[in-house]
Amino acid sequence: MITMTAEQTHTDLNSAFRTIDSEIDTINKLRGTLSDGSLTQALDLMEKAAGRIIITGMGKSGHIGKKIAASLASTGTPSFFVHPAEASHGDLGMITEKDVVIAISNSGESKELIDILNYCKRFGIPLIAVTKNSESSLGKAGDIVLRLPNNGEACPLGLAPTSSTTATLVLGDILTIGMIERNGFSKEDFNARHPGGKLGSILQRVSDLMHTGEEMPILEEHTNMQAALLEMTSKRLGCVGFVNASGLLTGMLTDGDLRRCLSPQILEQQACSLMTRNPKTISKEALASEALKIMHDKKITNLFVVENNKPIGVIHIHDLLNNGVV
Repeated sequence: MITMTAEQTHTDLNSAFRTIDSEIDTINKLRGTLSDGSLTQALDLMEKAAGRIIITGMGKSGHIGKKIAASLASTGTPSFFVHPAEASHGDLGMITEKDVVIAISNSGESKELIDILNYCKRFGIPLIAVTKNSESSLGKAGDIVLRLPNNGEACPLGLAPTSSTTATLVLGDILTIGMIERNGFSKEDFNARHPGGKLGSILQRVSDLMHTGEEMPILEEHTNMQAALLEMTSKRLGCVGFVNASGLLTGMLTDGDLRRCLSPQILEQQACSLMTRNPKTISKEALASEALKIMHDKKITNLFVVENNKPIGVIHIHDLLNNGVV
């Protein structure tokens, strides 16, 4: 069992709070470096690019660059990361004259970037420099300079990239969100790029999961209960919906309703005498998570999907849970 002393806990918390305060201070100073119009110029360049956004950087800057490239690509701005060391051995061919390059170096003097900088100049490829030193080799090579705050590092030695990489990460998020807003990137677009995992399940729509056509348990509202029972049993969704002569949904009957109404005379009754009138419905465009919330709040297990109050599908709570909707 690990034992902790109050003194050590106090020391560790003080260290943590100093780190947080230092990085917050650096991020706040980032506001000032962006007020010179360079951000808008960079976003203009990225928006007009006929090709991709190429991110490059060495060491910790490279790790941050990979995240920025992934964020841009997943939100509608084609982008990928090129390692500067690999670029010098053939990967420069990945970069075309239609692309925009974003090169990251806190000091602006990463030697590994030299070949990429020269390549951009030779072929007229627009270059956005991300550095704290606009007078550095990278700063001078950039067509646009996004300047990082020269605010030191949270590291007590002042050496390990900490505050500088945090500021770079935030700057990458600023660019990503700027492009999302400029491109009008929607939830539907996001869903198309995230079909798997948690994000995919969250963004599924009712239309993706609902039962339609012959799978949908629907009868005329004056049907007798025997036919209703057969329909409910054969469709195996635990419910049946009823429509009037105009095809409008007028009611719904669930297996729970049947259990509450069991009597020797039940089969002699018409479905309309037992059904729940004006049942809760949902649109096919609604998020599946919204359907689950309605079911949870109303303590029901089925929802009919309607269009102009005409049933076009039905969704069961098991459809949602089995597809990871929570």
